[in-house]
Amino acid sequence: MVARYFGAGMAADAFFVAFRIPNLLRRLFAEGSLTIAFIPVFTEYLTKKSREDAFELARAVLTLLSIALAVVTILGVVFAPWVVRIQAFGFGGAGMKYDLTVLLTRITFPYIFLISLVAFFMGILNSLRHFAAPAAAPIFLNVGIIASTVWISPHCPQPVMGVAIGVIIGGILQLALQIPWVLRKGVSLVPCWRPGHPAVKRIGLLMLPAIFGSAIYQLNQFIGTLLASFLQEGSISWLYYADRLVEFPLGVFAIAISTAALPSLSKQVASKKIDEFRNTLRHALRLVFFITIPSMAGLIALGKPIIHVFFERGAFDAFSTDMTAVALFYYTVGLWAFSGIRVMVSAFYALQDTKTPVKVAAVAMVAHLVFSLILMGPLKHGGLALSLSVASTLHFCLLVFLLHRKLGSLALKPVAITACKSLFASSVMGLGIYAIYASWFAEMRGVGLLQVTAQVAGLVLAGAFIYFAVTRIMGCEELASVTDIFRPILRRLGAR
Repeated sequence: MVARYFGAGMAADAFFVAFRIPNLLRRLFAEGSLTIAFIPVFTEYLTKKSREDAFELARAVLTLLSIALAVVTILGVVFAPWVVRIQAFGFGGAGMKYDLTVLLTRITFPYIFLISLVAFFMGILNSLRHFAAPAAAPIFLNVGIIASTVWISPHCPQPVMGVAIGVIIGGILQLALQIPWVLRKGVSLVPCWRPGHPAVKRIGLLMLPAIFGSAIYQLNQFIGTLLASFLQEGSISWLYYADRLVEFPLGVFAIAISTAALPSLSKQVASKKIDEFRNTLRHALRLVFFITIPSMAGLIALGKPIIHVFFERGAFDAFSTDMTAVALFYYTVGLWAFSGIRVMVSAFYALQDTKTPVKVAAVAMVAHLVFSLILMGPLKHGGLALSLSVASTLHFCLLVFLLHRKLGSLALKPVAITACKSLFASSVMGLGIYAIYASWFAEMRGVGLLQVTAQVAGLVLAGAFIYFAVTRIMGCEELASVTDIFRPILRRLGAR
């Protein structure tokens, strides 16, 4: 919807910069540090103490978090002009684009307050083995943005303001979804002022290096946005749209698997079951690679038609499709590494080791900056996407090496075998669907949206059939795990 109404022009660039700032802080203070520091300690309390003690800890953390977030939100709104100058230096310090970005930043900044509370409640629910409500939360953000784009934007002096308002509406809806489930689990939301709680101090000590680690990760995003602001107008938007498509398999599978694995890994560490910890980690990596490697092949083979189906209408023209496809290709090359990093970082945090991921992320950040400066000249915005993929590959390999050394052995041979089998099956699949696309569906422009969508959907289903058929012939064990995931859904649909 944003692509349809605003394309990849000035308004879209301004919104994506403005929205990235509260998102940066969300990942920095909420998902990026608080959640990963809170879950292991909270899980330890649930395992070794009582639910009452664990819930009292949750209330104490919630009280401190709410106060801190209120202060950050107020400061962000007040100092929005300076924040924008740093984040998008290429926009300059004045002018229509700069002024619009400042306005949108002020509108969206309270989202950090809402989404950080959502992330905190997600941590509680995940630790209590409830995943449905946290997983559904992002749907409500999308509902808020889409509804506001359609119904509020036409009434705003700057139509893109409606999208920013939709971010806040979406944040409120996400928070409203979590609260009933948290209360149902028995967690009280009555403030508890205990800044001296011993577990609160432990969480704080774990958060400090985690904040630096998350800051380094977000600096990678910052570097990309900053450098893209010096490139052709639309570069920020092309990178954002491509990132959305890469985030689809990353968010649906890789982040979901790492999110589900963290409480289990934390519990195994608390119970001193290191062998089970290794088994869980290996299983998570094998499942992630089994799903993300074919996703890579699919996005590489069908990137342009997928972009055409999702985005090419209204203000988003064929040129924007071509430019977004360039960014998507280079991002997709690193999808396996993006996914593996999520799982590996969860393993380190389950061990309550937040320093090692920080050191590795710092090395990866320097590599990203160097590669960005080298590649943005010849490849433009595509070089910025490729640099992130290369740096992420280095990041993942260093995490594996250091965890292997920390635990003595990870015995990752089964993971390597799974990756090789998936790579072979994905190559067969990718070549197959690309051949079908090139022969029958290569020219999609000028054809109705419904027909194009049906064609792309058919290619995706054909790719899935080829991949699962090849992996079944090869005897991949992960196929059974994927089948187990979807069997209850299919059974419920059959019952209806």
